[in-house]
Amino acid sequence: MIHTIKIGDVELENNVFLAPMAGITDKAFRKIVKEYGAGLTYTEMASAKALYYQDKKTEKLINTEAEKRPIAVQIFGSEPKIMAEAVRKLEREADIIDINAGCPAPKVVKNGDGSKLLLNVELLGEIVEQVKKATTKPVTVKIRTGWDEEHIIAVQAAKIIEQAGANAITVHGRTREQFYSGKADWNMIKEVKQNVKIPVIGNGDIENLEEAKEMFETTGVDAIMIGRGSLGNPWVFRDIIQEKEQPVSGKEKWETIQKHIDLAIEDKGERNAIKEMRKHLAWYLKNLKNAAKIRDKINQLETKKEVIDCLSEYFETIGIV
Repeated sequence: MIHTIKIGDVELENNVFLAPMAGITDKAFRKIVKEYGAGLTYTEMASAKALYYQDKKTEKLINTEAEKRPIAVQIFGSEPKIMAEAVRKLEREADIIDINAGCPAPKVVKNGDGSKLLLNVELLGEIVEQVKKATTKPVTVKIRTGWDEEHIIAVQAAKIIEQAGANAITVHGRTREQFYSGKADWNMIKEVKQNVKIPVIGNGDIENLEEAKEMFETTGVDAIMIGRGSLGNPWVFRDIIQEKEQPVSGKEKWETIQKHIDLAIEDKGERNAIKEMRKHLAWYLKNLKNAAKIRDKINQLETKKEVIDCLSEYFETIGIV
């Protein structure tokens, strides 16, 4: 189940990856997840057009300095030439370039980007071809099963992507119409795996070791990618890689939270980091006693000291530290 894997010429320690998630997989979270063993992490998706025009905010999104490699940088766009020019700027930051053809967000698809490319697979093939020519790095593509139930085109898209020179493909087992609801269609992931020779990465509905095993067994994929299952639960990577469920002690949870806060501050400065950590802290505290109450309190706090004091008192009160 767990083994090393090569994508192009990049050798990865294992085949359990962190999915790219906008507003979530920033440098701090990637570093935390790497500590628990993820074989590959991805940046948040970056606009190829913004990179092309040297937008500073976007350049910060893809900054991978001082991180444990390898790292994949994910870009989105729908203009082959712009996409190709953008990746030329990524030689230093990325070990792998990933093209997003799966994002369902309205603000992305309205420009013809993300999962809208699933309605124009010829254009997607052209993008892959141009990007491949513009970089020395392996190129991968992330897709969904289709736009909606009437347009299930994962196998067709995968064949075009492979033919265009991509080194691997990730399939999220939902349509664009589903967003993140309903159940992921693992059979469609299996079909893609049976129809291409390049590595296939399965994504969707993996939240624990059991589900990871099931994904590998059901679909025969070469690797798996975990997204929402890792929120507030970076330990899921350790469990899957070591093939053993390990309870997380209160002490370990508290230490990880403190480390995460420090890494976020190091990268974004205290004010922004504390604001952005609120969602992560809500995920870490999920299912704990009085979590909603403490979450509301944290959302009003603005400094590291306030947050640490508040959480320290909370963990002592519920007796898990």
